[in-house]
Amino acid sequence: MSMQAPLAGITVIELGQYIAGPFAGQQLADLGARVIKIERPGVGDPFRMFLGKGNIAGYAPNFIGFNRNKQSLTIDLQTEAGRAAFMKLASQVDVVVENFRAGVLDRLGIGWEALHAANPKLIYCSISGFSEDGPYADRPAFDTVGQALSGLLHLFTDPADPRMRGPTITDQVSGLQAANAICAALFARSHLHEGARIDISMLDSAITYMPDSFMAWTQSGIDMQPETRCAWSHSFVFACADARMIAVHVGGPERFWRAMIEATGHTEFFDDPRFVSRPERIKHFSEVIEALRPVFAEHTRAEWVALMAARDVPCAEILTIPEAMADPEVVHSRLFRTVTHPVHGPMVVMGRAARIDGMREPHPTLPPMLGEHNSAILHDFGFSEAEIAALDTAD
Repeated sequence: MSMQAPLAGITVIELGQYIAGPFAGQQLADLGARVIKIERPGVGDPFRMFLGKGNIAGYAPNFIGFNRNKQSLTIDLQTEAGRAAFMKLASQVDVVVENFRAGVLDRLGIGWEALHAANPKLIYCSISGFSEDGPYADRPAFDTVGQALSGLLHLFTDPADPRMRGPTITDQVSGLQAANAICAALFARSHLHEGARIDISMLDSAITYMPDSFMAWTQSGIDMQPETRCAWSHSFVFACADARMIAVHVGGPERFWRAMIEATGHTEFFDDPRFVSRPERIKHFSEVIEALRPVFAEHTRAEWVALMAARDVPCAEILTIPEAMADPEVVHSRLFRTVTHPVHGPMVVMGRAARIDGMREPHPTLPPMLGEHNSAILHDFGFSEAEIAALDTAD
């Protein structure tokens, strides 16, 4: 084990599809764990077939984004032989993480009770939309459902033009919570010498993602609205003279507000009673925005960035995804690297966010092709040639 790969020596089985489970597995793989992704023969994770320009069959961008640094093993868990093979694998690993609807693995006879009996030191993590013993246990859930029920979507939605925007959030938050809990359980196991069952619900994860919103209600009776936090923190988005967008986050210190106004040259705002103090600006936040919009239309974005930087005002260009990848800070951080795929040639792989001793994972690998590691994994886990031949692992 090295500090760059602190989970080296840990083996994880991932029964994950789409985002939450695979994102949890990816966090562990990024930290050096051997993550074996079990997929259905001939089909695999449904994300393999999501559409994308220039798609490689079975290797869609959605799948690539959530499955780096893993191995793929195809086993049909609907068959008795497949379930027996899974149990043999699970009896030898450190972690099983899954994101099926609550109770699915129990009905197959390969849930927590069966796995714990076979491997008492196993860390078992289940990610689902809701608690398996709660009133919503049988409800299906995707990211939007978690956003909606948690109140998160309310804070992002314009009631005058309601529509979904942006990336998934609750899926990734659930995956991060799962990976965090798994790492904690592995640490506890090192001195307690026993396994653990971890249950993560998308709803709980989404709520704990924004604790200040809930504490505002419980402690102060403040029902957060879409612009409440923005008003408190004086966060703005403006269109500039060249139609490009800029974000400015003044925050709490009065000096940043004053520096921003000085940069605009419109010091008459200092005498406006609506803007004279932070409490007044919060009260009249919509009016602050309307007053500043024509001001920011006076100069190009590059000019505004320079003016704000000269006065140490926190601001940034609002970049597209291609622009973000080309940004000097992102290029400097080497978050993206090009790796040569044995079949598809050079491809870009994203590294983990954490740098340990100044390094990301030293040798990132691209996501696996479906069933790419069948033979190697089964041999590593002691399967005989006869056992391998009896399995339906055709990809």
